[in-house]
Amino acid sequence: MDLRFEGDELKSVLNRLRRAQGQISGVIRMIEEGRDCEEVVTQLAAASRALDRAGFAIIATGLQQCLADSVSGEGDAGSTDEVKARLEKLFLSLA
Repeated sequence: MDLRFEGDELKSVLNRLRRAQGQISGVIRMIEEGRDCEEVVTQLAAASRALDRAGFAIIATGLQQCLADSVSGEGDAGSTDEVKARLEKLFLSLA
């Protein structure tokens, strides 16, 4: 299945991935500088969360599209943004 990202969806995922990229660069720099272990682990955990959130956003978008394609107007499951937000929240609660 091909994911179809709209402008805001794509921007949100890319922002999360860029944030993670910056955090990972920061972790590398911190290790090279011999920074405190606790600081390094804290920054690494932040990068991991950013990657998780980007992944979950992608999963939520894919599931929302899959559901929308299969239902095709049957019933009123709420707006696309509401369904996506609910799916993303569910996946984040599993993390």
